[in-house]
Amino acid sequence: MTRRDEWSGLRASYDLLIAGGGITGAGIALEAARAGLSVLLVEQGDFASGTSSRSSKLVHGGLRYLAEGNVKLTWEAVRERDRLLSEAPGLVEPIGFLFAVHRGDRPGPALVGTGLAVYDLIARRGRHARLTREEFLFRAPHAGAPGLQGGFSYSDATTDDARLVLRVIFEAEAEGAQVLNYVRCEGLLREKGTVFGAVLRDVVTGDEREVHAAAIVNATGAWADRLRGEVGGRPRIRPLRGSHLLFPAWRFPAAQAVTFRHPEDGRPLFAYPWEGLTLLGTTDLDHPASLDEEPSVAPAEATYLLEAAKAAFPSLSLTARDAVSSFAGVRPVIGTGKARPSEESRDHVLWEEAGLLTVTGGKLTTFRLIALDALRLLRRRLPALSRVGADARVFRTDGIGLPTLPGLDTAAARRLAGRHGRAAASVVSGARPGELEAIPGTPYLWAELRQAVRAEKVVRLDDLLLRRVRAGILLPDGGASLLPRVREVCAGELAWDDGRWSMEEQAYLERRRAQHAAPAGPGDVTAPALCA
Repeated sequence: MTRRDEWSGLRASYDLLIAGGGITGAGIALEAARAGLSVLLVEQGDFASGTSSRSSKLVHGGLRYLAEGNVKLTWEAVRERDRLLSEAPGLVEPIGFLFAVHRGDRPGPALVGTGLAVYDLIARRGRHARLTREEFLFRAPHAGAPGLQGGFSYSDATTDDARLVLRVIFEAEAEGAQVLNYVRCEGLLREKGTVFGAVLRDVVTGDEREVHAAAIVNATGAWADRLRGEVGGRPRIRPLRGSHLLFPAWRFPAAQAVTFRHPEDGRPLFAYPWEGLTLLGTTDLDHPASLDEEPSVAPAEATYLLEAAKAAFPSLSLTARDAVSSFAGVRPVIGTGKARPSEESRDHVLWEEAGLLTVTGGKLTTFRLIALDALRLLRRRLPALSRVGADARVFRTDGIGLPTLPGLDTAAARRLAGRHGRAAASVVSGARPGELEAIPGTPYLWAELRQAVRAEKVVRLDDLLLRRVRAGILLPDGGASLLPRVREVCAGELAWDDGRWSMEEQAYLERRRAQHAAPAGPGDVTAPALCA
């Protein structure tokens, strides 16, 4: 079905209309469709194009939240992390963490060890261990900062955040939900002060139409106050920017994740292996810029991250010129007036205002629980929701086996099954000669790129290279050298002519340069105090 067919096929009314195609909206759509509701999800850009493709790529229990006394959030996150590890191998994978302890650190090793013991207790299995300086350096040889006393080892998980959202989106579609990207909720429809629908606008064609719904969910994340403003809600979102740098693994070796503190403000940061590179993050500061402009890593943030890396890994002498790429995301945190951004709660919230349910905040890891909370609140308007939570699984694995084909090894098959679910077999069966090989410099197969343009609602080249196969942040040139071959696939599957390709190529390369290029070199950045 073409995109035009999907737009034309929209119904006049639904049980549930969801605005927002990040992980929160995707999770709600999946659970609602499973409960038997008619569901429409719309996203003003591409799926996961906001915060949900720009996170720290971790599915974790939130050790820092335990340190802040938020046992409930940690409990929920640990249980959901383990659920995802069990149900989505190849998409959510375990990763070992090292927590460095230096002389004078606060909290000290005794308190850190106690926190990790509680972490293990919540997970119902022991995973952490105390390490001497020698043991720590054996696992992280370049982490020999002055004052290192040793540390701890424990376990968490990592993911490709954009692919996680896409997996949930397409699972929801398979359960009967309609999902459209590049469709904006242009305005709410109200009768006697209560929301009963919305005006939707196709961003690509400019067409508009009205859709009615028994319930409407605002899952637009950092943009949530815009729709809330239409029903008189006062602004409550505090957008916070988190920035990251990516380095070649040979230049910044990391066999597992290492958590360490910034020498200036004591904030915890981390470096860990991700998709063949090493990811360094993250900052946490107010984002006053317009949300209509895509965020990028500010020069001062790059300097802040590099200063931490130099202090924690002194033998590497890392510089800005060593980085491959960068990315920044804006977190939809609920503002409570805290002076330090990092002190704001990461709990999710639900607000009902004039019939509009806003769901925002929270963690990537707990998206299923957030969805269930939202749907329970909607029960009085949607009687069919008596079945909410009946299926305790995130992903149904029945009928999903590892795709097989000569030349496709077990690791690649596991990865395809995790990232594509029930579509994994189609990735393999639709591959052309040579397309079960990896795209150079990435762990993605050419067959995945073809599957994306054929069946994953790609509208723009950005969608393909920044979210479907991530070449835009994995390759030093953003995949520019691969564009001739990418063009062949797009021309055949999307029927893009020379004019359309030229426009897409130019727009993609400009966006990659503006939002994802490596930071400036020495002498081009300053380093004022940043993250609190």
